[in-house]
Amino acid sequence: MIHLTRLNNQPLVVNADLIKYVEYTPDTVITLITGEKVVVSESVQQVLDRIAEFRRSLLSGSLGFNFFDHSNVRSNKDGEEE
Repeated sequence: MIHLTRLNNQPLVVNADLIKYVEYTPDTVITLITGEKVVVSESVQQVLDRIAEFRRSLLSGSLGFNFFDHSNVRSNKDGEEE
């Protein structure tokens, strides 16, 4: 998810996986795979940077969880994970 701003200064969170393309017309228009268009105050480059940053954070595991860390998983009396 990326944090953006609508033209009326209202915050907006967009699922980066649903973005089909981003265009400059002269405002930045994001078209989602659903066909919905969202106009934001950030530049095209800022949107692309936020998408790249989001994807990097997924790959590096910096979202606050690690899929490979099982230290917080409890086991029941039979030794099976709960």
